[in-house]
Amino acid sequence: MAPFIPQGLVNPELTLFFALVLGLGFGYVLEQAGFSSSRKLAGVFYGYDFVVLRVFFTAGITAMTGLLFFSYLGWVDMSLVYINPTFLWSAVVGGAIMGFGFIMGGFCPGTSLVGAVIGKVDAMVFVAGMFIGLFVFGHFYHTFEPLYTGSFLGSPFIYETLGLSRSLFALLMALMALFAFAITQIIEDRVNKTDPARIGKRPSYVLPAMMLAGAMLVFLFLPPEKSSGLSEPRCGEIMAAWQQGGGRVDAEKVAYDIIRGNQDVVLIDLRPQEHHLHFTLPGAVNIPPEELLSRRWRAFFRKDPRHKVFFGDGTSLAARAWTAAVRQGYEGVYYLEGGLNGLFDRLFAEKPGHAPHGSNGYMNQFSERFVREARQFFMEGGAIRAEESRPVPVRTIIEIKAPDVAGGC
Repeated sequence: MAPFIPQGLVNPELTLFFALVLGLGFGYVLEQAGFSSSRKLAGVFYGYDFVVLRVFFTAGITAMTGLLFFSYLGWVDMSLVYINPTFLWSAVVGGAIMGFGFIMGGFCPGTSLVGAVIGKVDAMVFVAGMFIGLFVFGHFYHTFEPLYTGSFLGSPFIYETLGLSRSLFALLMALMALFAFAITQIIEDRVNKTDPARIGKRPSYVLPAMMLAGAMLVFLFLPPEKSSGLSEPRCGEIMAAWQQGGGRVDAEKVAYDIIRGNQDVVLIDLRPQEHHLHFTLPGAVNIPPEELLSRRWRAFFRKDPRHKVFFGDGTSLAARAWTAAVRQGYEGVYYLEGGLNGLFDRLFAEKPGHAPHGSNGYMNQFSERFVREARQFFMEGGAIRAEESRPVPVRTIIEIKAPDVAGGC
């Protein structure tokens, strides 16, 4: 359900209903696949039945392939999909406990519920043990908390930790799945001593395997990012916003935000890094145009609530970046009209008393007064408020000299 609710494709009030339908469907598929039998589930550890491994691999590869292409086509926004955080040691210990329970009981939590629903006594015992474990964990949570929340690694992707590209990892994962299907089938036939005549009557899976490998190869050579997404507005809407100046910000507004230290605005420098390091506006973030739509900055544009203002030397580069960001579905993006050249022309090149937009009267006076303040800010730092130092207590050392006393007791 992850990206469909935020995109408005599914009514949020029907979330529980769809969750119920998906849960019933998932349970039905597990039961039809034979996962309600502990013997079938435990067969993967003894070599006589690898259906569990094949089903898990099939589900993973299908989901991976669909998400890769849907994300590329803009039908699914991966930035809206929740990724479970990784806690290293709790994952290791929990995986070991679950694996040991899988071998001993022949069920995992999901399949045990499926077996219990259809009346399997061993599954009911497994479910009862699961609830006992939940009670113990909840009652002694403070004891387990250091392990449960320790070694936090964030939400990394496997291909990132391996230093691989997403497309290359997808290809290797698909090839590994196909190899596992072939090897486990051979092992299963040898353990069960399957009749060769029966093996020869099986349907061939060469064509589906080639189609899967071909799809992964196609994705491997596709461009890394697609500049449009599911939330891309129509061309007419973008043109209307352009004509109405919806994304345009003038030099005085940017100068005002800089002088006042507006924390709700972030300036984005689109120029090359060497130009950015040589000179840029205070607090600006350098994002080259070729990285604007990359995954690295996607969370920044999606989740950072601040307004983003693009700027370059002129208007052209920033306007193109604004158009690309709007097409990507990013909100709260703007561009500096005239760029840095226009900003400095307004602050330094124009003569006092000249209003850029034909304003007059009080507005003209206010504009020129602000331009003088901004000019002072950039040239002399007069608008920068100096931090008041903390008062230091005055300490006076008084030497007390003992009086001369004659005699004694």
